[in-house]
Amino acid sequence: MKRIALLVLFAACVLIQPTQAQQAGDTRFSFVLAPQLSWIKSDHDNIDNKGSDFGYNFGVVIDRFFGNNYAFSTGLTINTTGGKLAYPPVGDEAAYNRTYQLKYIEVPLGLKLRSEDIHRANIYGRFGLSPQINIQARDGNDKNISKEVRLFDLGYHLGGGVEYSLGGRNALMLGLVFTNGFSDVTKQAPFDDKSILNRLVFEFGFIF
Repeated sequence: MKRIALLVLFAACVLIQPTQAQQAGDTRFSFVLAPQLSWIKSDHDNIDNKGSDFGYNFGVVIDRFFGNNYAFSTGLTINTTGGKLAYPPVGDEAAYNRTYQLKYIEVPLGLKLRSEDIHRANIYGRFGLSPQINIQARDGNDKNISKEVRLFDLGYHLGGGVEYSLGGRNALMLGLVFTNGFSDVTKQAPFDDKSILNRLVFEFGFIF
C-alpha cells in the first residue's frame, strides 16, 4: 500500500512540474503546420474580392532568447495561399474573374513574448514582419500565371497562443496569427491598383 501511495505521489509531482524555463542565449526549434484562410484585397474601386482561399503553411520556426521570456523569432516556411478577384471590363475586353493560387518561401522576422509558467503551460504573443518570395503562381485552371504576380511580398504578422509542456524542452504549440500585406502582389495590366494579401493562420507546432 505504501509503495502504491509513493508511486501516486511521484506521478503527481511529474504531472504538475512546470515548463522548463528559457534563459538568454537558449535556442528553440519548432516544426509548424498551419492551415490558413487567405484573401486578396484591391484598392481599385471596381476590382472586387470574390472570396477566400484555403491553404497551409509549414516549416521550421527558430526562437533565440535574449531574456527569460523574450525571443527573436525567425524561420523558414512554405506558404500556400491565394485569393480571387473580379476585374471590370476594359475597352473591348469583357469583365473576368481571376483565381490566384500562390506559393511562397516565407522568412518571418519578429519578437516573441512569453508569460511566466502556469503549471505546464504559458501564454505567448508574437509580432513582426513576413517577407516572402513567390515560387509558384497558378489560376483556377492550373495555368501558370507567374507574369501576373510579383516576385516579392511583404506584410506584418500579429498573433498569440499557448504552449503546453510535454516535459523537458518539448512542448506543443497552438496559436492564431493574422498577417496583413504591405505590398502589391499582382501586376494585372492595364490596372494600376494595389492588391494586398491577407491571411488568418491557425498555427499548430511541436517544440524541440
